Amino acid sequence: MKSPPSADEFEQNTMELGDRLPQIDKKRHRYPYCIVWTPIPLLTWLFPFIGHMGIAMSSGVIRDFAGPYYVSEDNMAFGNPTRYLRLNPAKIASPNNGWDTSVSSASEEYKHRMHNLCCDNCHSHVAMALNFMEYDKSSSWNMVTLAAKLFFFGKYVSFPGFLKTWLPFTILATATILLVVLL
Repeated sequence: MKSPPSADEFEQNTMELGDRLPQIDKKRHRYPYCIVWTPIPLLTWLFPFIGHMGIAMSSGVIRDFAGPYYVSEDNMAFGNPTRYLRLNPAKIASPNNGWDTSVSSASEEYKHRMHNLCCDNCHSHVAMALNFMEYDKSSSWNMVTLAAKLFFFGKYVSFPGFLKTWLPFTILATATILLVVLL
């Protein structure tokens, strides 16, 4: 079993895509072959690396494990994506599971699961889809690996998306520092 690619390999793999894939349509919130992310109010304000994750079908329609026994389609639980990470469908190793089949299979599985913030969550749903397709010859995808990849390699949808992610944290951190200094 091959482990997920290193940071350099991952960036090289995604840079090889060129213009061969369907275009991302940010206005319609269509992100074909992407992992998408949006902040969770309060939680992301305190810990900006924690947020809500989904995975888009080849058509760009987003699927996300939004709560117990519920996988949302095209309506992310905490709002539209603010970040995305484009993946290369040519990196699918499974001969039986293509991109859409794997995303659908993971979604069907998660429609029968209880949501657990720490252990079985939206990140786990995306990891299962990638494991089904054996993305980049790996079946070791997990929520920590995905969170790190998206945090370090994800692109912001727009400047307002960047602000939605970082402004609350910056305000809270600044206020905390000022309080500590003044007291």
